[in-house]
Amino acid sequence: MGKNLFRSSPPPEKQPPHQSLAETAVQECMRSINTVISKWTSSSSSSSDDFLFSTNSRHEAEEFVEAVKHLQSTMHRLVTVNPSSEKLVYAQKLMQSAMKLLESEFRRVLNTNREYLDPESVSVRSYRSSRFSTSTTTSVSDSEDESSYDENPDDHTRDSDAMDVLKTIADCMISTGYAKECVTVYKTVRRSIVNETLHNLAVERLTLNQIQKMDWETLESKIKSWLRAAKLAVRSLFFGERLLADHVFSSSIHIVESSFTDITQEGALTLFTFPENATKIKKLSPEKMFRFLDMYETLSSLYVEIETIFYFDSAAVVRSQVINSLAKLGDSVRTMMSAFETAIQKETSKTPVTGGGVHPLTRYVMNYLSFLVDYSESIAVIFENWHLTVPSPFPGGSCDDDPEEFYSESPVSARIAWVILLTLCKIDGKAQPYNDVALSYLFLANNLQYVVVKVRASSSLKLLLGEGWVVRHEEKVKQYVDKFQKLAWGKVLTSLPEYTPEEMTQEETEELLVRFDDEFEAAYRKQVSWVIPDPKLRDLIKVSLSHKLMVVCTELCEINRFGLGGDAFNVRYTPEDIGNYLSDLYFGSRGSGTGSVSTKGSGSGTGSSNTGKSRGGRSH
Repeated sequence: MGKNLFRSSPPPEKQPPHQSLAETAVQECMRSINTVISKWTSSSSSSSDDFLFSTNSRHEAEEFVEAVKHLQSTMHRLVTVNPSSEKLVYAQKLMQSAMKLLESEFRRVLNTNREYLDPESVSVRSYRSSRFSTSTTTSVSDSEDESSYDENPDDHTRDSDAMDVLKTIADCMISTGYAKECVTVYKTVRRSIVNETLHNLAVERLTLNQIQKMDWETLESKIKSWLRAAKLAVRSLFFGERLLADHVFSSSIHIVESSFTDITQEGALTLFTFPENATKIKKLSPEKMFRFLDMYETLSSLYVEIETIFYFDSAAVVRSQVINSLAKLGDSVRTMMSAFETAIQKETSKTPVTGGGVHPLTRYVMNYLSFLVDYSESIAVIFENWHLTVPSPFPGGSCDDDPEEFYSESPVSARIAWVILLTLCKIDGKAQPYNDVALSYLFLANNLQYVVVKVRASSSLKLLLGEGWVVRHEEKVKQYVDKFQKLAWGKVLTSLPEYTPEEMTQEETEELLVRFDDEFEAAYRKQVSWVIPDPKLRDLIKVSLSHKLMVVCTELCEINRFGLGGDAFNVRYTPEDIGNYLSDLYFGSRGSGTGSVSTKGSGSGTGSSNTGKSRGGRSH
């Protein structure tokens, strides 16, 4: 600025003899102020490091501010003594020049210290001393998205000095009646910074129509950007702006409110309206639920901080928008959960799973629920007043869960248990197409075991469903396994008669051996492609079968060794062979051990009385 903008002609040096004390005081203030204005607006003061409020001239700047305040007070005194004094006219012009110099310095400090007045820097460095620290300490320190700062003492001094300078100038301009000019400069500079920061955080002003026209991949990308932007905007940008406004305009809460609201409200509404608009997309399918839960969790975790930062009456629209977005997100989650339940009931695949393994529906539902309960706190709130209504007739088929149990559980627990029940009932129906009843029970055991293991592995699922639920369903797995073993291996297990070997003739012993061989071969051939994916269940079944079959096989070997006809018959399957064959079962293939059963033999294992003879052959 040119010096002619600030200079005003001083009053005549010759003073009338009747000059009052007030006039004399005004004259002295004007003289000192005019000297400073002349110095700091002259062409010789053009160095970038040579400003009134620079470090080297800080003492002179403080004296200048005090002189301006003193001029203001003496002018008030003079008005009461001699309102027509010419000195008032000159003093007022000089005051305007002083305010222009302060306004220029205010703008300069705001612009040249952007690095140190950056909202993120202000919020982090001023955090511990902030009056908001009690309500936000945990959230900021725990946030993975917060930038970390190594506090440099010089940086702390720079931003503190800049903030103090701004406060000093603002206090002076406000107290002398120039608040409007000061606030206008502040709003202009800080609003541009807020808008630029939001732009850098990828916060866009998207209309509802624009969002509805996006494909899901594009919208999901926008949601991911929003999740990060929301945390940084609240905890750094808006928080930092609030701290800065509080400090600079501490002399007037009204100015703090008006400046902060005008600077941040537009950007805050843009940010907090996005989740609501996102919920209005045309198809809320179940697979999209987790992104909406991410937004819900983020917004709800920030709500206390938002309330604290935007507590002014003029910011009520911001708080209302956050509440509305949370409500809409909750509605969308309930809608997608209902769609998920409907999709389970309408699942129509009819092709049996090869080998009786775990059905894709079971995997999908349990993986979905495992992810869902990671949001346990959020869904507890969202489902709180959303009570389950069990339809009549109950779609349970042969499922034996009691529908009344759902009404005694929490809404979340009831909903999770209900979805699992729907799935198990659907799985029960999918067991019917298997031609072998034993395979149907293996299929049921595999799928229920998968459910139970998933619940056991998830502390949240287990907590919601309870230990009683888990134990009850583990018992049902055992029941399925028992039925499977009886149907698949019953004929092998009952190959031996109840009477003792001594009572058997040679022909009966041979017949018994043939029957055992044939039943074992048939059972093995049938089950060689069956599968038990869960290793613990697979080992449990194999150990149980091995124990039972070993007893049968051992007795046969004893019969063969002490046969009544003299020569022992060739034992096709020794106890060792039985173990080898069982070890290959239930991997969904022929395994890597003994291979398939063949009457021509595929190994060399022998009993104690047929040394050197082929396992597959028999001599009569």
